Amino acid sequence: MAIKLFIVDDHFMVIEGIHSLLFNEKDIEWMGHACNGASCLAFLKHQSPDVILMDINLPDTSGIDLCRGVKELYPSINVLGLSTFNQQSFIEKMMGNGASGYVIKNATQQELMEAIHTVVKGKQFLSFDAAQTLRKPENIGNAPVITRRENEVLELIADGMTNNEIAQKLFISITTVDTHRKNILTKFEAKNTASLIKIAVQLKII
Repeated sequence: MAIKLFIVDDHFMVIEGIHSLLFNEKDIEWMGHACNGASCLAFLKHQSPDVILMDINLPDTSGIDLCRGVKELYPSINVLGLSTFNQQSFIEKMMGNGASGYVIKNATQQELMEAIHTVVKGKQFLSFDAAQTLRKPENIGNAPVITRRENEVLELIADGMTNNEIAQKLFISITTVDTHRKNILTKFEAKNTASLIKIAVQLKII
């Protein structure tokens, strides 16, 4: 019997990428996707997937909160966290809210299939990178892992530059800057730019 799979992610390229990865898997039934938490919950009122691949960074809520909501309403559905965020706090919060596993978006097709089959059997699954992260001791003020580009954006934010000014300086679009800014805020668990800069200074990143 095919495993019914649903994905919640606001990046269409990610959705299409996973769809193409799993397209030829005969034991996977693709049920579709939602781009935000509200659409996901609306879908679940009428359909019941076996597994949901759930991103953490969504437009209207966090995948961490959505995971808790889904598990409270539909405890039989297995949620797999699917994210670029490979930080101990995110993995632990996602698993603490009822996720059956956590997969980093650089996972291979084989790893993704293994994750889906594992959680359907009622077991937990962590991708190799996520498992490695949890094995590391949580040091004081554990600095989040950010990309080189995110670090450049962070430094320019600290210099007081606007999104428009950063876009011109780095030769990227304002939309891209905004995406980097949101990702940085999420990674640092900061509510606004002021708290972000304060945390970054404390961690000696800037």
